[in-house]
Amino acid sequence: MAPAAAVRFSGKGEEEGLKKTNEELQRELWASLEREERMREQLERVIRQLRLLEDAEERLCTQLGEVEAEALDQARTYNMQVQALTLRLSQAEALLQKTLCSQALSL
Repeated sequence: MAPAAAVRFSGKGEEEGLKKTNEELQRELWASLEREERMREQLERVIRQLRLLEDAEERLCTQLGEVEAEALDQARTYNMQVQALTLRLSQAEALLQKTLCSQALSL
């Protein structure tokens, strides 16, 4: 609401006009103060929500780091197991070849 324009009156009419203008200005002031208070409360709510979201983001980043570290550890363990099994398979194949050659020579 725009502020009321200053109006010039004479005598008793001037006093009533000023009183009316003053009352309107006071209403506008109170409305403005109420809007300001509502906006301040809304800003405080948004700030609280932002802090909660920042905390949640930090927790998620921490959890993601832990999951990544665990995944890397599991991948390394799996890789070591694959290497061990590959070595065992290679040794078994060599033993099988040796056994087959020995049997073929003894025939």
